[in-house]
Order: sequence, then C-alpha cells, then structure tokens
Amino acid sequence: MLRVAVVGSGPSGVYAAQTLVQQREVPGVRVDVLDRLPAPYGLVRYGVAPDHEKIKSLQGSLRTVLEDERIRFLGNVEVGGPQLSTARLLELYHAVVYCVGAARDRLLGIPGEELAGVHSATAFVAWYSGHPDAVAEDFDLSGVSSAVVVGAGNVAVDVTRMLARCEPELAPTDMPQPALGALARSGVRSVSMVARRGPSQGKFTTKELRELGTLPGVAAVVDPAELALDPAYADPDAAAALPAVFRRNLEVLRGWAGQDAGGARRRIGLRFYLRPVEVLAGPGGRVAGMRFERTAPDGRGAVTGTGAYEEVEAQLVLRSVGYQGVPLPGLPFDPARATVPHAAGRVLREGRASVGEYVAGWIKRGPTGVIGTNRPCAKETASSLLQDAPALARRELPGDPLDALRAAGLHPVEWPGWLAIETAEADLGRSLGRRSVKIPDWRGLLAAADRGAGA
Repeated sequence: MLRVAVVGSGPSGVYAAQTLVQQREVPGVRVDVLDRLPAPYGLVRYGVAPDHEKIKSLQGSLRTVLEDERIRFLGNVEVGGPQLSTARLLELYHAVVYCVGAARDRLLGIPGEELAGVHSATAFVAWYSGHPDAVAEDFDLSGVSSAVVVGAGNVAVDVTRMLARCEPELAPTDMPQPALGALARSGVRSVSMVARRGPSQGKFTTKELRELGTLPGVAAVVDPAELALDPAYADPDAAAALPAVFRRNLEVLRGWAGQDAGGARRRIGLRFYLRPVEVLAGPGGRVAGMRFERTAPDGRGAVTGTGAYEEVEAQLVLRSVGYQGVPLPGLPFDPARATVPHAAGRVLREGRASVGEYVAGWIKRGPTGVIGTNRPCAKETASSLLQDAPALARRELPGDPLDALRAAGLHPVEWPGWLAIETAEADLGRSLGRRSVKIPDWRGLLAAADRGAGA
C-alpha cells in the first residue's frame, strides 16, 4: 500500500488526492489530506466572496472527494512548525505533495503604505470570509466615506463589490456576524478602483466586472477620457487583436462611460492610467488619500509616466496587486519566482529530484489561473508521483501516521470534527435568524470540532 500525505485541502490538494486514489495503475493508494486549519476547502471557503454562492458550491464536489474511504482529512496540523517538520512528515509517508498556495500579498512599495487604514485586499477578504487568522483584524468602516482599491483583477472587483453592498444583500450569506455588522455600519459612499494600465489590460473576468453594474442602488461610472486613452477603445483593428475577454470588458466599460451617478446610494468609479506614488496622511496618522501619477500607453503594451499627478480622497485603501508564495521551512524555495523549484511537480533540491517530495497548485506554478486550473496542475504532479510509486513503496513506514502526529503533541481534527463545525455554524446561523454563519475564531472552531470528536 502506498501512503501519501497531501498538505493543503484547497482545490489543488483535493484534486491531487482524487487523482491518486482513482487511478488504476497503482492499487491500494491511501491519502491523508493535512491542513493547518481545522476546516477544509482552502480558498473556496476562505477566499471566494460570500455572495458568490455558485462558486462556493464547489465545496460540494470537494466534499465528495474528501468523504472517499481511501482519503482521510486531518485538520489543525501545521507542517513546518516545531511539532512537525517536513523531514519528519516524509518519514511518516511514502510521499508528500505540498499544495500550500501563495500566502502573502505584494506591497505597493510607496511612501505612506504603513499608515493606519491601509490594508491588503487579502486581509480584507480573510476578515469578511471568517478566516480564523483574521479575527484580530479591525475594519471599522463607520468613519469611511471614500475608499480606494488599487488593482484590476478579480480580487479587486470582489472587495470593491463588497464595500458597495448593503446589509440585506449580505445577510443571507455565511459571512461572520461581526463582519456583517461592520459592513452594516459602513459610511462608504464612494469606491474608486484604480489601475495603472488601461481598461483593455484589466485582469478581471467579464462576469465579475458586469456585477458591479447590477448592484442595487449603486452606480458604476467610467471616465470617457480615460477610456479614450486605450488604443483598443477607438481602433477596431486593435480591439479585434485582443482576446475575447478583453473585448467584452471594453464593451461593458463603454456602457458605463459618463454614466450619471445622481441619486445612487453608492458610487463605484473605475479609474485607469493612474500609478500610485504616495499614500497621503491625515490627522492621527491615518490615511486621508492617495497621490497618483497619470500614465499613458507607450506603444509596446506597457505604460509610461506623464509627470501629471492627481490626488484621490480616501479613508480606506486596499491594495490588490497580486500574491506571492512564502517559503515553507524545510523545502527549497526560488525567491525570484516565489515558488518551489520542481520538474513536472517533483521537488528539486540542488537541481535533482528529491525522492518522495512533490508540489501542486500556486506553490508550484505561482498565483495564476482560476480554480479549474488546479485540476491539470494536480494531475501532472500525481502522474509524476505514480511513476515513482514502485520505488517509493519499497520503504517501510513506522505505522499509522495519525498516531505519530498525536505523539508529537498535535491534535488533528478528523472528518467528524469538521462535520461538527458545520453543525455548529448552522446552529449559529439559526440563532441569528440567518442561514449557516461561519465561526471566525480558532477557539470556537476547535471547541466545535472537539464536540464532534467526543460524540
């Protein structure tokens, strides 16, 4: 029997586990899916916006995989910490697949970024998604009338949309009660989503973009002059050369150009060709606005500064300019790519494949693609592992890894514990007159899991 540990229970980890147990070339594969959190599903639970129920429904298919009798979920297990090194983990399993994602957001690298009121979109998403690491985050929006979101991807669109929504629209979601209350008290009236390049270069999908124009009581507005700067906006030949998604985005934005925001409860302004250069300080060391330099197309697909500047008022700034991987103690790491060096998923140490160590997901390829991109990525890694399986399986293991994890002082949350968390969240929702509501703190999650373990 080949025993494999998959570290990470998000889509890449679950798809890797699924491929390993469903293939027929190597019989008897058993997989333990380990996660630092007591809850599974990774970014599907803690990264997908709560109002995107269709995408969040992917949890159902991930759940089906994790309920397979050949797969065991072990949450609340931190790999790389003092209780469980990567070397020790490899002693307990024939092979280990690391699917740990990209855990750190990129900085803008401009003066004033340290001011109170400046946050990463990652932290904001974690807060309204109920991630237990974000329980200490404080997003008091009652004193915020204007917000700036820096970025032009789907995460930037998500946080912009969440700032513009009102409580009745969010109450039916699983958003934690403290976050829902903070958004209900929000004073936000204007959100500016700012990109340094043009509208034809935005990284958001058309579906996400269109949603901004369908929010009740919200006006989505684009400056016609900024649209006109884009070479593809007025030139049919340039537009025809773009991928279809960018052409569709331009048409959506064209419909919002110069739109009247009069009478709208909140206003979303999509701004282009503005490069952030400074966060401006106000009273008490809090953010009061941002200074941008106007950019222009350089004719080669990039932009150049024009020397003209503009200031935008803001009491809240969220940066959404990408993610990068962080090193996992004990694994090699390429700081330039922010990924683990690999060949077809096999971890490389000093240029050679490390026996029994593999990677999949963002830590393998970087933060690119959509959820579905993880399936072929995981399949490639699993195929490499299965090719190596005859040699890997010859090594004798010390016994059930779960016993060793407990002996090391870890307290793994098994599947019944997770089901107990689900039950507790459903009960919490009923008590609040809502549907299932996430428990946003470690203590509450582990207490609920313990009740399931004792049942």
